Amino acid sequence: MRLAHCLTSMAAMKIALEHVRRMRGGAQAQLMRCDDDGYYIVKFQNNPQHLRILANEMLATRLAARLGLCVPQVEVVEVRPEIIAYTPDLVIQLGLGRKPCAAGKQFGSQFPGHPARMTVHDFLPDEQLGAVRNLSDFLGVLVFDKWTCNTNGRQAIFFREPGGDAAGEAPYAVPYSSPDSGPSVGPSVGPYVGMMIDFGFCFNAGEWDFPDAPLRGLYARHRVYESVAGMEAFEPWLDRLEKQITERVLGEEAAQIPPEWYGGDWNAIERMLERLYGRRKRVRELILSARNSGRDPFPNWKVRHA
Repeated sequence: MRLAHCLTSMAAMKIALEHVRRMRGGAQAQLMRCDDDGYYIVKFQNNPQHLRILANEMLATRLAARLGLCVPQVEVVEVRPEIIAYTPDLVIQLGLGRKPCAAGKQFGSQFPGHPARMTVHDFLPDEQLGAVRNLSDFLGVLVFDKWTCNTNGRQAIFFREPGGDAAGEAPYAVPYSSPDSGPSVGPSVGPYVGMMIDFGFCFNAGEWDFPDAPLRGLYARHRVYESVAGMEAFEPWLDRLEKQITERVLGEEAAQIPPEWYGGDWNAIERMLERLYGRRKRVRELILSARNSGRDPFPNWKVRHA
């Protein structure tokens, strides 16, 4: 099976106009304002993790949106040499040294509002976590992370669902679903929205292989899995994965990645996509492996399965 390499015309790039602040994390991303007045968390080609992190972020986030998960809008962001030259904080720290962030096409993940007016949390107490509106997305993203072999811990952010301010500002970059895939499965009513972020270590980061392990992909707060009483809890997401993620879809989404982000080696990305496509029906097995790991991630799934 070969995936067609037909590069589609990408939407116009966003242009970074202003540096806001450095973000936490190993990729040393930067929050920047772009020419659409949106704010984007920008990861650079010369980040300390790997060049392919950018390709992974673009491909995996777009595929997650295809499944209907709440994820950020992602874009190619052009960071021009002059903004780097005149912004001392646009640097990559390397031990005791540093180097300027790379100019050119970078990966941008849209911040879900105006950073000065929206409070974003990466932790909620149990009571508030249980009131997250789209809590079932944690089941969907586990299916996704098992499929893509995300070797990093699952990251999510939470924010209150605003009604928009007087100026009509859009409250977040992406609603609870992708137009291609329908609404999130079984949303609960609550004041918080959970958004899945940070897909750079899908496909095992820069290795583009799939070293599966039982606990990989699990969110650290097992409270989000309390609704799971058996494999049927995951079936709506598994059904989407198996029916909606076709070879054509994989090819279309991979074609959105700038070739600079994978060294122009289309054969390498094609081989990875072929393996990824073949893994879709292994996800049940991988979830059962997590269930039987002895760590009891699903507290209400009491019956062991072989």
